[in-house]
Amino acid sequence: MQVSTSFLSSRNIPRDLKILNETDTDFIHVDVMDGKFVKNKTMPFKEMKNIYKFTSKRLDVHLMVRKPKKYIIDYALLNTAYLTMHLELEEDIDELLDLIATYGIKCGISIKPSTDLEEIRPYLKRIDLVLVMAVEPGKPGQEFLEDTPDRIKKLKEMIQEEQAQVKISVDGGITDETRKYVTGADIVVSGTYVLSSEDFQEAIDRLR
Repeated sequence: MQVSTSFLSSRNIPRDLKILNETDTDFIHVDVMDGKFVKNKTMPFKEMKNIYKFTSKRLDVHLMVRKPKKYIIDYALLNTAYLTMHLELEEDIDELLDLIATYGIKCGISIKPSTDLEEIRPYLKRIDLVLVMAVEPGKPGQEFLEDTPDRIKKLKEMIQEEQAQVKISVDGGITDETRKYVTGADIVVSGTYVLSSEDFQEAIDRLR
């Protein structure tokens, strides 16, 4: 199991990123919120781009924004491994996937807890990652939703049916307790659980 650690709940981002850089976390999960697609808003890109000063880890960027195009262009210039946008956009998803692909970055689509999984089926052969939200996106520290394991199971079946090569990542309420419910996933995203622990590496080890 790979681990992508979010710093959304951090109260001292430079310090926490430096500590995470010394761990074996696979990715730094970057939550990008515009205050429109979700209520909360994260720091502007002119500040976020300084992440490289504190960590050399590859970035796993989650765009919770209404109009992703400019964010895709910005974050593609960083040390980004995955660029993930939401399925529930009123934008041309195929066009945005084409844009991400031009940068040679892996494409991801995130899906809210209330969205029918069948809606993502047409894109499975075009993407590298599905980010399953186990909480409502946009706010750290929420509790893990109980139907998430069933959604992961159904998604895996869909991926097999489509003969697609897609990883499943799960984000929201991930702790050492809820980790056992997402064994079908390839990546877990955890922020509050890791950053609130006394030892980041120990917390990451418990998530693997």
